[in-house]
Amino acid sequence: MSHPDTRAVSLRDRMLIASVALAAIVVGVFVATILAVSAARTATEQEARSKNLSVQALRLEKLVLDVENGVRGYAFTRDRRFLRPYNAAVRSMPSERRNFRALAKDQPLQAERAKHIDELIGYYIDTFAIPVLAFRNTAAIELAYNNVGRTQAADIHRRFATFISEENALSQDRERAADSKSRHAMELGVVGLTGSAILILLFAIYLARGIARPVTEAAAGAGQVAAGDLSIRLSQKGPGEVGELTKSFNEMAERLQATRNELESQNAQLRESERLKSDLVNTVSHELRTPLSGVLGFTKLLLSRDFDAETRRHYLGIVDAQARRLSDLLDDFLDVRRIEEGRFERAKELVDMATLLEEEAQLYSQQSPKHEVEVEIDHAPLAVIGNPDRLRQVIGNLISNAIKYSPQGGVVAVIADRENGHVRVEVRDEGMGIPLNQQSKIFTKFFRGDAAASGITGTGLGLAVSRDIVESHGGRIGFESAEGEGTTFFVELPGVNGVKFRQGHDDDQS
Repeated sequence: MSHPDTRAVSLRDRMLIASVALAAIVVGVFVATILAVSAARTATEQEARSKNLSVQALRLEKLVLDVENGVRGYAFTRDRRFLRPYNAAVRSMPSERRNFRALAKDQPLQAERAKHIDELIGYYIDTFAIPVLAFRNTAAIELAYNNVGRTQAADIHRRFATFISEENALSQDRERAADSKSRHAMELGVVGLTGSAILILLFAIYLARGIARPVTEAAAGAGQVAAGDLSIRLSQKGPGEVGELTKSFNEMAERLQATRNELESQNAQLRESERLKSDLVNTVSHELRTPLSGVLGFTKLLLSRDFDAETRRHYLGIVDAQARRLSDLLDDFLDVRRIEEGRFERAKELVDMATLLEEEAQLYSQQSPKHEVEVEIDHAPLAVIGNPDRLRQVIGNLISNAIKYSPQGGVVAVIADRENGHVRVEVRDEGMGIPLNQQSKIFTKFFRGDAAASGITGTGLGLAVSRDIVESHGGRIGFESAEGEGTTFFVELPGVNGVKFRQGHDDDQS
């Protein structure tokens, strides 16, 4: 089971993050609402300022009209009562003109118009009102009626009309903007509160699904484990501590499962060990009894009776052969024990397999007159690195088995050659072959198949020991067989190229 490299965020951190996020959203909504209200208030203030500016423009225009009427009335009637509105207007004019320009300064185009109107008023007073009042003769009266003064006044009133009309339009736009921003502020507030409520609901659902459900599943899983079901595994998608809890639960279940498997494996090994011990006792008692009986029997004969030299030599030969057989059996048992205890070490010597095969073939060909051992080597020498005695043991075991399992006699072929950087040795016989249902157990210790029933001697250890020897040399061993058609065993060992051997010294490098 694979686990993500990055640690899940702890539950405490998630709660803190969620709380901070929710608070930030709520604060953001209120800030946005306040800003929207402030914008609406600003728009309302601008609307009020626009109305004030229109009123101020009307007041200033009235003052201009008072100046115009006062000057003309005085010029026509020379009645000083007409100068009262003029004087009042002239006194109020400076402050009203300043207020007019100050109120118009926020809007560049209107500020420019206000400035131009103010300049025209000043020019009108300086070039028309004051000269009319300064001259009290017919020329002054004519000046009051000429087109210059009337034109200037008309221009001022026209510009006031344009200014007020534009300001009214701006005032309407600002009023609409104020209404829009007020609605926007209300909508934003409603959306914000609704969104906050939804987030709180989602957060509650997340807590229920992210914490409550995993904890419930963990409790149910613990019950199943307590009942003996160790295959249960929990999903590790929970947040922080919940994920750690489910991860620890799964690790505990895995360790318990591994412990159970290990105990079952150990029990199986113990049962197998007991079976092997039983097989060993049976094999030892059976295989050692025959040669030991021969040794004891013929030794007793030699000790109890006098025989001629030829008979004595014959009996001693039988005793020697049986004693060697006992020695070989003990060597097989010792080899198995060394391999199982890890004390088997292969020597790193240069060995010519071609010479070794010829020697082993010659040795075993003399032991059975019914068999002919033929050696076929296409390329010699066949150099490998290993223990010559152990490799000789492997080849001797294969040739011996080929002879034993072809009791009717025949040819035992030993073939060797180089193949893909390896030395391949094959030992073929024309014997009874291996039944298909027994082939998977051929390299199992103490397995002999139908050999015991057929009267073929052996311990069932030779092939198991041979496989361990070959594999310890970095090679492999196998076979091909069909029942009644003979068997071919093969051994492949890593070869060494470019090596020559001195004749008569097969294991020495030149």
